[in-house]
Amino acid sequence: MRRFADLDEREILALAVSLEEEDQRVYTEFAHALAERYPASAQVFTEMAEEEGRHRRRLIETFRKKFGEHIPLIRREDISGFVKHEPIWMTRAIGLEKVRKQAEAREYETRRFYLKAMERATDAGIRKLLGDLAAAEAQHESLARRLGEKHLTEDARTEEAEMQRRMFVLQIIQPGLAGLMDGSVSTLAPLFAAAFATHSTWETFLVGLAASVGAGISMGFAEALSDDGSLTGRGHPLIRGVVTGFMTSVGGIGHTLPYLIDDFWLATSLAIAVVLVELWVIAWIRANYMDTKFLRAAFEVVVGGLIVFAAGILIGNA
Repeated sequence: MRRFADLDEREILALAVSLEEEDQRVYTEFAHALAERYPASAQVFTEMAEEEGRHRRRLIETFRKKFGEHIPLIRREDISGFVKHEPIWMTRAIGLEKVRKQAEAREYETRRFYLKAMERATDAGIRKLLGDLAAAEAQHESLARRLGEKHLTEDARTEEAEMQRRMFVLQIIQPGLAGLMDGSVSTLAPLFAAAFATHSTWETFLVGLAASVGAGISMGFAEALSDDGSLTGRGHPLIRGVVTGFMTSVGGIGHTLPYLIDDFWLATSLAIAVVLVELWVIAWIRANYMDTKFLRAAFEVVVGGLIVFAAGILIGNA
């Protein structure tokens, strides 16, 4: 890896061409990735790509006049001091705002590069070009933000925010809720069956812990293997599997922990109280994210939970 201070004017121009070409391709990729779900933001990055393309053509014209037709391949990763940006596919996965922030960071970094390069240039023509580009970068350092103000109308922002909310519900809330419901309800029967069969808080705790962990692993694998998310838009299967498995275990462990208390009836009373809280939380999530009326959600969840709870007690007393 070479130092920027060791580059001559020919290599500086070659690096500038590479930077502008990379930024143009990155912004084009952003635009393509966002076109279907976020058309207004896609237009932002399309215009940014066009801007970088104009800069690149100016640099190439100057290079050809000064140094000929061959432009050596010098990339940002070949020179020390440049920021290492996240891969494009990772950035898209993180979210729309992260993509916009990376664009602004690239603009800032490019402007700094031109200012440093101008200080080292001795050729008047090259120095003028670098100065012009530095000034241009200074004007559109926040190009993503300014273009956003142009294209992202209030309706567009509302539409994109709603799309992000739907994707969050589809990829995080839905698998998490499925896991929480399964963990909270399915572990009731084995937990309370063990409790009333043994009247031993420690043995009941072990049964509840095993049921919670086992259910979490099972639900996690089932969700991860259900589909890869490419057609359904449900997100990466690994993330869905981890969310579902974790929430399943949480749902079961919540009413298992009270059995760490030695007093059986106190532990059971606390476990029942925790179950009621869990069912209320599930009903609240369904009402707020799944477009279900709270009373209906509460009725469905509570009825199901009470049936499983009663089954556990009956089996435990058999």
